[in-house]
Amino acid sequence: MEWLQVIVLAVVQGFTEFLPVSSSAHLILIPALTPWGDQGLAFDVALHLGSLLAVMVYFRREIVAMLQSSLAALAGRGVDRDARLSLAVALATLPVCVFGLLLHDFIEAHLRSTLVIAAAMIGFGLLLGYADRRGRGRRDEYRLRGRDIAVIGLAQALALIPGTSRSGITMTAALMLGLGREAAARFSFLLSIPVIVLAGGMEIVTLSQQAAPVDWLTLLGGTALAGISAYLCIRLFLAFITRLGMQPFVIYRLILGVWLLWLFYV
Repeated sequence: MEWLQVIVLAVVQGFTEFLPVSSSAHLILIPALTPWGDQGLAFDVALHLGSLLAVMVYFRREIVAMLQSSLAALAGRGVDRDARLSLAVALATLPVCVFGLLLHDFIEAHLRSTLVIAAAMIGFGLLLGYADRRGRGRRDEYRLRGRDIAVIGLAQALALIPGTSRSGITMTAALMLGLGREAAARFSFLLSIPVIVLAGGMEIVTLSQQAAPVDWLTLLGGTALAGISAYLCIRLFLAFITRLGMQPFVIYRLILGVWLLWLFYV
């Protein structure tokens, strides 16, 4: 891979992983719209590792508190809000694991097309816009109820469809359930940790069965750039989301979806 391709893919992955615009769609579209070939599974793993490191560094205090409280709860020393948040993240992750295992082959064979991406960009973009305009919630991620966790978890499973956006659909569900914008984003970002770990683990298993040579310099460069981009994205998004709202991302999704339909199907 040439370094321009490494930089573009890493920066795009880093920013789109946490913005409600679908990182998987952008990584599918870049090879389709440029002369570059597919970046390969090893590089995808490296990019996701960078995103994972970024979110874990940003939320390091919350993660430590959640782990400590979870261990305390298991030891019978009571359940506090951090332990409940840990349980919420774990339970909301289950649907995407189940549907991901059951539908992985079908999705790879039938849904990784520009038509599906364009339709998901437009459809779920409009839903995000509706949720953002409708939602006037004040609840935070520590006050999720069982029904909320189930709905957000099932919504996250829809992100298996390319173009949906995992962060976008989970924030949409959270907003419609009455969470504030920042709380919806924070819970979505925390949810990304087990999802990236599990998806990356599956990719590593597949990668271990291949005998292709490894370009470690390219992989490390991609990991670092994706991590830096993702960390900046999280900081900026959480700093401005309350004032900006979701509408700029809705507009971007609609423009990209319509452009893809025009480019490939008109």
